Amino acid sequence: MNRIALLAATAAVAALAVTSASAQTVPDRIKQAGKIIIGTNNNYPPIIFKDPATNELQGVDIDLGKAIAKQLGVEAEFQEIAFAQMLPSLQTGRIDMVMAGMSDTPARRETADFVDYMKSGAQFYTITALADQIKSTEDLCGKTVGASRSTNWPQQIGEWSDANCVAKGKPAITVVGTEGSADARTQLKTQRLQAAAQGNETLPYFQTLEPNTYVPIGAAFTESLVGIPVLKSEPQLRDAVKAAVEKLQADRTYDQILAKYGLQANKLPVALNRGM
Repeated sequence: MNRIALLAATAAVAALAVTSASAQTVPDRIKQAGKIIIGTNNNYPPIIFKDPATNELQGVDIDLGKAIAKQLGVEAEFQEIAFAQMLPSLQTGRIDMVMAGMSDTPARRETADFVDYMKSGAQFYTITALADQIKSTEDLCGKTVGASRSTNWPQQIGEWSDANCVAKGKPAITVVGTEGSADARTQLKTQRLQAAAQGNETLPYFQTLEPNTYVPIGAAFTESLVGIPVLKSEPQLRDAVKAAVEKLQADRTYDQILAKYGLQANKLPVALNRGM
């Protein structure tokens, strides 16, 4: 039984132990301000993006962030920050938590505790013009593949290459760290890259946005957890956020938010508290 399956098996038991977020004590500074400040970044649809018609923030993390704030009895204030500045902004107190589709990794847990609420996986893809040359993941060996350098995907591509190309006597993938996923898609369309990788929760959105452009290659080649980082010195806030997510899972608000964006397959059965 893998980790996600084990979580699913224990979800029913966990639901019985859900503590109402209202019973948690929100830190006084947040209670007095009447708001929780959430760092986000708008270039990761459908997790976070801007409506082109209204320029308003939308997405899973926006809807979920507002729902969490409501459970905590405060308003949600979103601040747009460069992804690389998310954790530093948390450390300096500019923001209270992050909701930006951030993967929960051991390195990041050295800085923050995470409340995990969704699962993800890195997905290889190419463009229609190259689909005849790259039909399977085996065809990636010897190719140039890019992914956002702000994520752990470049490292994971290299690890996949070592295990599936180099170890089998095939040429390694040339890994390129890009400025972001949008940059990776641009370089792919100009064929500076032959393939790219991004979260499997985002690729369907871009296939809808740009029909007949992107072609997935195989299944997701990693499994990861997406979480909400909270400052390690504020376990009180971390626990209140976790309780809020659990309440939203129990009353199915969480399910409704994921379904709104077509991400039912990325559901995490029960919120996890991951600290060091």
